[in-house]
Amino acid sequence: MRKLTYYIACSIDGFIGDPQGDATSMFAFLDPEYVGFMAAEYPETIPTQGREALGIDADNKHFDTVIQGLGSYQLALDIGVTSPYGHMREIVASRSLTESPDPNVELIADDLVGRVRELKAEDSPLGIWLCGGSIVAGELIEEIDELIIKTYPQVYGSGMPMFGAGFEPRDFELGAVRTFDNGVLVRTYTRKR
Repeated sequence: MRKLTYYIACSIDGFIGDPQGDATSMFAFLDPEYVGFMAAEYPETIPTQGREALGIDADNKHFDTVIQGLGSYQLALDIGVTSPYGHMREIVASRSLTESPDPNVELIADDLVGRVRELKAEDSPLGIWLCGGSIVAGELIEEIDELIIKTYPQVYGSGMPMFGAGFEPRDFELGAVRTFDNGVLVRTYTRKR
């Protein structure tokens, strides 16, 4: 069975963006060492246009499908990009967007959990990347098998939490930890089931 991995950037205090979801302040930490790590280890998580600009022509290493909410997808639409991850199958969870602006983008309005379970049952060596945002992560929290948290050395004080879900402790086991000279910390957690 394939894994659903929530691979997400956040502040030290656990916010993935400001109250409106903007996380552009984290871009200041995209130095050569850290970008090199992302390009080598998670090249598929770099948007297609960014891959082209950086000269990244790597196969997908971990994921062949990306799921995101409309808020995350809207960032691409706002700059005229209808398929930000054209090198993967793209799924956007949205109840308000009724027609896909791109043939590579599948819209899911209802039963996101059911669709994720179908994806997890597919025969593929690669997993599914949950890109964001908070509401979608909250809806899929019970389906998440792995967390890869890129913590940036900033404190937001308030903002959009990693999970838009009610209180209920869920246990994960710490795996790999990678630190960077710019202060970024990348931690991998596996779900204890």
